[in-house]
Amino acid sequence: MRPLTDHTPKPLLQVGGKALIEYHLQALARSGIRDLVINHAHLGARLEQALGGGERWGLRIRYSPEAPALETGGGIFRALPLLQPGPFLVVNGDVWTEFDYSSMALAPEMLAHLVLVDNPEHHPLGDFALVDGRVHAEGEPRLTFSGIGLYRSELFDGCLPGAFPMAPLLRRAMGHGRVSGEYYQGPWVDVGTPQRLHALERMLG
Repeated sequence: MRPLTDHTPKPLLQVGGKALIEYHLQALARSGIRDLVINHAHLGARLEQALGGGERWGLRIRYSPEAPALETGGGIFRALPLLQPGPFLVVNGDVWTEFDYSSMALAPEMLAHLVLVDNPEHHPLGDFALVDGRVHAEGEPRLTFSGIGLYRSELFDGCLPGAFPMAPLLRRAMGHGRVSGEYYQGPWVDVGTPQRLHALERMLG
């Protein structure tokens, strides 16, 4: 996303008149969620300055700074002590969507529940297969992980502090049949390049 992110953290990039992350905060508040933990690394102090404690959205925001960045898995693992007991929702800060978070559920025997979407042009091979409500590492047809998931802390059993990705943990749980999923066909954009940000601006305009 450079040069746009040279001085602005990606979640604070403006689109449709507000920061990307504000769309998430408003949607989370509408869904009844009140307590949030935001992981940050690059220019994280600016994120804290802009969002504060979340009172504007009726939220209580705490922060989990990373220096250096810990990847998705490592970042979540670091933030676990800040979370309340029970399943927790994770949303990537660099996606835009109209997904209704209040619709998500995690069955007692599942370690994770993933929201999958159609494969975008920049990711044509997808990530996982969805069969009868279960997510599989292999199989067809392939769908793309949206960056929205419900997890249990047990998914991270055996992990150590430091940087590590989520995918191996999810694939291990899939191998035991403990990852459910759903197919979302509504609006969703992976805002990973300036071109996709501009395209989203045109779409919202």
